[in-house]
Amino acid sequence: MSEPIESVNLIVIGRISTAHSEIANMPIQSSVAAHQEGVAEVFPQFAEGLADIEGFSHLILLYNFHRQDGYKLMVKPFMDDVEHGVFATRSPKRPAAIGMSIVKVLKVEGTKIYFEGADMLDGSPLIDIKPFFKVFDNRLDAVSGWLEGKDETQIKKVRSDDRFK
Repeated sequence: MSEPIESVNLIVIGRISTAHSEIANMPIQSSVAAHQEGVAEVFPQFAEGLADIEGFSHLILLYNFHRQDGYKLMVKPFMDDVEHGVFATRSPKRPAAIGMSIVKVLKVEGTKIYFEGADMLDGSPLIDIKPFFKVFDNRLDAVSGWLEGKDETQIKKVRSDDRFK
């Protein structure tokens, strides 16, 4: 095994604006935040990279959990009462503090992408944007580990709290 890489440098390409100024009571996933709107604004030097993006109905936004302090390797996620390894969850208390949300594009105006599915904090640094390809990104045979058998209707009712502060 080669020497481990201790860190990498990421370029922030923009900022995300949402109505969520506090972690408490936020939706826990973008799929249940359908009516929560946000704006991903790309910095001007990256504007050319948005060419042809308006043709996609959904995008994958990668962003930094900028208000997280530290990480935990074992966490109690919102959808369970027992701890799991952080990499088996979508907890924001991660070593690399990277969030991912699949959002629905409402419109693109200049360097701004208006979207539904805002489950991130206002001011989140935008790291990357990737198009959602239904042919590549849907996995109808996927198994959801410890979430299998959980009441899927419950996820719509669950909101974040202060457990990951």
